[in-house]
Amino acid sequence: MSIEFIESHRCFSGALHFCRHQSEATGTPMRFSAYVPDGEGPFPVVTFLSGLTCTEENFTVKAGAYRRASALNLVVIAPDTSPRGEGVANDPAYDLGQGAGFYVDATEAPWAPHFRMESYIAKDLQQVVAENFPVDMKRQGITGHSMGGHGALTLALKYPDLFRSVSAFAPIVSPTRCPWGEKAFNAYLGADRETWKAHDATLLIEAGAAKGHYETILVDQGGADNFLEAQLKPELLEEACAKVGQKLVLRMHPGHDHSYYFIQTFIDDHLAFHAATLLAA
Repeated sequence: MSIEFIESHRCFSGALHFCRHQSEATGTPMRFSAYVPDGEGPFPVVTFLSGLTCTEENFTVKAGAYRRASALNLVVIAPDTSPRGEGVANDPAYDLGQGAGFYVDATEAPWAPHFRMESYIAKDLQQVVAENFPVDMKRQGITGHSMGGHGALTLALKYPDLFRSVSAFAPIVSPTRCPWGEKAFNAYLGADRETWKAHDATLLIEAGAAKGHYETILVDQGGADNFLEAQLKPELLEEACAKVGQKLVLRMHPGHDHSYYFIQTFIDDHLAFHAATLLAA
């Protein structure tokens, strides 16, 4: 799969690249950033999925991840959150359309032709990273924030053959039971709520999706997050994990909000968490 390097920067002991490629899944050009440490590799990979309104730049510029990634010899991939461009459906609201792909494959008009972010992350992004960077795709972790935390959890649970470790920052743990998720799923997947269940981390865990795959799931959540009670509901994830005996480390942090100040405070912990699994013999 061909790739265009838009710009590259020396960063700690490695290089940061902004990239663009044509996606078969979305039918559009897609952008992502890739941090690659010095050396021949192959290196383990951690993918970060961003939240509502974000592009590949938000995490790349704001998270402060690359000093630790360099020290741990991790490749870090940060894709855009949706297809974009002329002819791609959109909505005036911030929580639907471009910038709000929700990491699902849409089945409803006008979203279905391009909004196929699940297939993009699980297939196209896998291929373009494997073909263009010194990576070991058998040693992958996935994490994300908010909508991207939802994506990290659900894609890890649905594709355990791809991902060996999973964590999240302030994830939407049960989109079938919050306004953001209900709005997006109704638009992208239709009114039949049965079809939504395959994209809800709590329901997937209750159905046994994590069994035998992930020793521990790490989640950090800010106690001063404006979206905590109405949208994020980490207690539902805690309940689901307790029901099936899945180990969950849920860390609540008083005073922290939903911003990238929260993410940059704990990103080193998440990278170390993934490295502990991905670098293990």
